[in-house]
Amino acid sequence: MLDFIYYPVSWILWFWHRVFGFAFGADNGLSWALSVVFLVFTLRLVLYRPFVRQVRTTKQMQELQPQIKELQKKYKNDRQKMALEMQKLQKDHGFNPLMGCLPILAQVPVFLGLFHVLRSFNRTGHGFGQLGMDPYTNAHTPNYVFNADDVQSFLSARIFGAPISAFITAPADELLAFADYGGIPSKVSIAAVAIPLMIIAAIATHFNARASVARQSAEAAANPQAALMNKLALWVFPFGVLVGGPFLPIAILLYWVSNNIWTYGQQHLVFGRMAKEEEAKRQAKAAKQAENAPKPGAKPVDTKKKPVKADSETDSDSAEAGKAETNGSAAAKPTAKSGGKQSGQRRSSGQKRPGNRGRANQKRRR
Repeated sequence: MLDFIYYPVSWILWFWHRVFGFAFGADNGLSWALSVVFLVFTLRLVLYRPFVRQVRTTKQMQELQPQIKELQKKYKNDRQKMALEMQKLQKDHGFNPLMGCLPILAQVPVFLGLFHVLRSFNRTGHGFGQLGMDPYTNAHTPNYVFNADDVQSFLSARIFGAPISAFITAPADELLAFADYGGIPSKVSIAAVAIPLMIIAAIATHFNARASVARQSAEAAANPQAALMNKLALWVFPFGVLVGGPFLPIAILLYWVSNNIWTYGQQHLVFGRMAKEEEAKRQAKAAKQAENAPKPGAKPVDTKKKPVKADSETDSDSAEAGKAETNGSAAAKPTAKSGGKQSGQRRSSGQKRPGNRGRANQKRRR
């Protein structure tokens, strides 16, 4: 039913086994272990861009928290209106909540596919999904893209004496499948490899969650749902690895460890680049402000434009005032001149003085 998942996972695992089998030998446990590890790296490399989008989406969601809270407070009695406003807010800011879940959702089918393919190398069990084959039939039955020789090579592969498809709680009848291919392993040898991997996987899960929580803003961490998810990621998920580890094949534990190692390195790489981008934006903004700022000792220039109407009115008022002043001074001069003539022709008593009186007196004296 899920062959569209099982076959791609098988092809990737088959490819890396051919690569490392050429270097270390097809039946070497290291070849199969590295094949599983690089299957994880291949998947995570494909999901690198969605992971970056997930990080940016999470950060954008933290930045939108104040606005989201305002909408929740404003439309607390109208769920439909709140949903519409939330969609509008997300659309305006280019926010896509699905991008925050895509990398996780994409890893789930790969995990299930790898678990099924690895378990199908040993189909002698009688539990759920098992075929109950006898050891000989199992060893000579292909497993998806792996032929019978590949199945026998996988059964022969050992890591410190433990088959990588074995798990601590495996029934004794399932361990019989390894009898002709390296001998029946003991539970002690399986536990000696599985338990350290379980502990490493749990610690790595915890520290990855701690690094993710440390990057959250104070407002996001104060959200009750976020606080609950942080507690689950910090403590419940790592504890789940310890509880579920005995039921998982060693190859799945390798998958878990390598996946956490990739996550740890990828987080530091992506967040480091984002921090550099933000620092570059801040420096560019500061340089632009410094460029527009006035130089020391320079008089600041008023960039605001004065109203044109006010300037024309001022100019017209000045012109009228100057014209009136010119007319006034011109009118004052004739008045003063005529006043002077009138004062010279009239006596103090107001009588008109004869113009030839002085000449007559001069002739008389002569």
